[in-house]
Amino acid sequence: MSRAFSAADPHATPTTGGAPYTVERRVLAGVPCLVERPPEGQPVRALCVVYHGAWAAKEGKLGVYSALSEAGAAVLLPDSALHGERQGDTPPGLNAREYVWESVRRTVAEAPALLDAAQALYGEVPVWVVGSSMGGYVAQTLGRTEPRVAQVAALITSGVWHEPEVTRPSLLAFLDWHRPLTHAHDLAPTPLLLASGEADPVFALETHHAPTAQAYRAAYTGHPGRFQARTYPGVGHYTSVRMRDDVLAFFLNGGSDGRD
Repeated sequence: MSRAFSAADPHATPTTGGAPYTVERRVLAGVPCLVERPPEGQPVRALCVVYHGAWAAKEGKLGVYSALSEAGAAVLLPDSALHGERQGDTPPGLNAREYVWESVRRTVAEAPALLDAAQALYGEVPVWVVGSSMGGYVAQTLGRTEPRVAQVAALITSGVWHEPEVTRPSLLAFLDWHRPLTHAHDLAPTPLLLASGEADPVFALETHHAPTAQAYRAAYTGHPGRFQARTYPGVGHYTSVRMRDDVLAFFLNGGSDGRD
């Protein structure tokens, strides 16, 4: 129901850069989601799917990328499998690393249906994917496997995928089928931003970012400017302000952060 308001003193709503945006709760293809989108009546020109890290939930990403709504994007924040409102789906007997990878495996498998449902609501617009930590595993995989993904940002994550604690055959198969270090060529030429903190205690720069970036540079030979690698001094295992701002610039500039 629409309600009359005074243009001089309108409804108090979430804003970014002084521009209002709308927050919706949706269940899309069975996945609980929050959506930050332009106000009613304004067209949606892109869909940005934001995947959180392990032991987190969609609510933790509220407001992080909402500036995209000012540019006409709908920002879709799903609960990854086994996380947030979906923790009750966790199968018994998983160790910590298997829990992470079972979440990734299920989240990747359900992504096409999630995108179908989102595009039915917001239009068949370009899809951008950004993921942090565990979400970066999902983002890199969807960049390879989901043809609707037009741009990818993988933050505070890794493409090495060396997991000695993972023993379940289905998860070992997933790792082998999708490991970025050995399948980086499948992502090119989709624009990719790989961003890491130089003080990250979870994914040390020299053992995770460096070999991952090297693999992607080799894969993107012949596609200049489509792969961007950034590191951030003093930043640990979190999405920093500068990192976030580089993601915004990367998406809004069509796969470049404007510095290369």
